[in-house]
Amino acid sequence: MADLGLWARKSVGHILKEANEEGEHTLKRTLGATSLVALGIGAIIGAGLFSITGLAAAHNAGPAVTISFIIAAVGCAFAGLCYAEFASVIPVAGSAYTYSFATMGEFMAWIIGWDLVLEYAVGAATVAISWSMYLSKFLGNIGLSLPHELTSCPADGGIINMPGVFIVVAMSLLLIRGTHESARVNALIVLLKVAVVLVFIGLGWSFIRPENHIPFIPENTGNFGEFGWSGIIRAAGIIFFAYIGFDAVSTAAQEAKNPKRDMPIGILVSLVICTILYILFAYVMTGVANYKDFVGKDGIAPVAVAIDFMGVAGLDGKIIPSFPWLNNTIILAILAGYSSVILVMLLGQSRVFYSMSHDGLLPKVFSEVHPKLQTPWKSNLLFMLFVGLFAGFVPGGIVGEMTSIGTLFAFALVCAGVIIMRKKMPDIPRGFRTPLVPLVPILGVITCLAMMVGLPLDTWLRLIVWMGIGIVIYFSYGAKHSKIRNVG
Repeated sequence: MADLGLWARKSVGHILKEANEEGEHTLKRTLGATSLVALGIGAIIGAGLFSITGLAAAHNAGPAVTISFIIAAVGCAFAGLCYAEFASVIPVAGSAYTYSFATMGEFMAWIIGWDLVLEYAVGAATVAISWSMYLSKFLGNIGLSLPHELTSCPADGGIINMPGVFIVVAMSLLLIRGTHESARVNALIVLLKVAVVLVFIGLGWSFIRPENHIPFIPENTGNFGEFGWSGIIRAAGIIFFAYIGFDAVSTAAQEAKNPKRDMPIGILVSLVICTILYILFAYVMTGVANYKDFVGKDGIAPVAVAIDFMGVAGLDGKIIPSFPWLNNTIILAILAGYSSVILVMLLGQSRVFYSMSHDGLLPKVFSEVHPKLQTPWKSNLLFMLFVGLFAGFVPGGIVGEMTSIGTLFAFALVCAGVIIMRKKMPDIPRGFRTPLVPLVPILGVITCLAMMVGLPLDTWLRLIVWMGIGIVIYFSYGAKHSKIRNVG
C-alpha cells in the first residue's frame, strides 16, 4: 500500500483482533514468564554450544571465538530489545513474520515468514542428524552399536538415519499433545543441560593451559574469514545460529498468560543467561585444548575432544583424562539438549505457518487447531514428515551458515520495524519500550548486516533460491487469498 501508516493501523487492528479471539479453535494460553525463559534457554543451548563453537574456533577465529560470541550477542541484544517491544505490542504467534506484517506490509511479511520456516526446518533437521550421531557415539562407548545402514543417509553409505527420524517424530508428537506438557518436559531438560554446562566450565577451568590462548587472535592466512579479525566476524555470523532461541520464544506469544509482561522477560533473560554461559564455555574449551586440535573433527566432536584434554600428562606425554565418566555424561546432556532444541524449532515452524495460514497466505490446514488438545496438529504432522525426510535421507552438510543468514535477515527487519512502528503508530500501548530509538534499532540493523556480509557467497545463493521459490508461491496463492486485503 502507498500509505504505510494506514497499512500498519489496519494490519495491527487485524492482528490484535486475532489475538483476542477465544474458543476451541484458538491456541491455549498456558505459558508464564518462567516457562518462556526455559523455552528460550532450551532453544539457545544446543547445537551452537556443543558443535558449532569448535568448528568456528578451528576454521575461523581460534581462541578469539569468545570475541565472536560477544559480537553475536551484541547483535542479539539490539534485536532482542526490538523483539521485546513488538512482543508486548503484538502478542500473537508468528515471531518476526507478524511484526513485519504490521510495519512493512504483507509482501515483506511473507518474505520473512518464508525465511523463518527454512531457518527452523533446516535447523531442526540438522540437530536431529547430530542427535543421531551423538546417540551412536554414546552407544559405542557402552559397548553397543547400531547398524551403519540404519544410522546414515544413502549419501553416507546407509539406508536411512532412523534415530534422526525417531527424535523428530517423538518431539512432534509431544507438541501435538500440548504446549503446556511440552514446556514441562523442556523445563526439566533445561535444568539438566545447564547443570552439565556449569560442571564442564567448573571442572575445565583448572585445566586451562595459558599457552592454548596464545595467540588469542591467530594471524590471518591471507583469505577473508580465516583467522584475524575477518575470521572473528565470520565466526560471529556462523555461530549466530546458536542464538536462535529467543526468536523462537516470540513465536509462542499467543500461548503466553500475560504476553505484555512475560514476553520481554522470556526473550531478554534467556538471552543474557545463555550469552554468559556461551562465553565461559568457549573460553574453557579453547583453553583446555588448542584450537588446532579441533581441525578435522566432525561437527559434534569438539566437546568430547576438550574433555579428553582435562587431565595430566603421563610418562609418554599423552594426556590421562581425570574425568573419564564426564564424556558420557556430557553426551547424555547433549542428547537431552538437542531434543529441546528440536522441540522449540518444530514449535516455531508450526506457529509461523499457523499465523500465515490465519492471514490467508497459506492453506487452512496449517491453522486448523485440534478441538481438544488446542494445538495445530495437522501442521505439526506435515512438518514432522517434512523434517523427518530431511533427517532420514539427507546428509547434515554445512547448513548452520544458512540458518544463520536467515536469522540475521529476520532480526534486521525486526529492528527496522520498530523505527517504522514508532513513527507511524506512536500512541499504540506498549508493555515494553525499546530504549534509545532510533539508535538501538539502527545499531541492530548494522550489526546484523555486517555479520551477513561476512558469510560465504554460496550461503547467499542458497538463500536467494529459497526466497525465489517463496515469491512464486506468494503471487500464485497467498496474494489471492489474503484476508487483510478484504478488510474494510
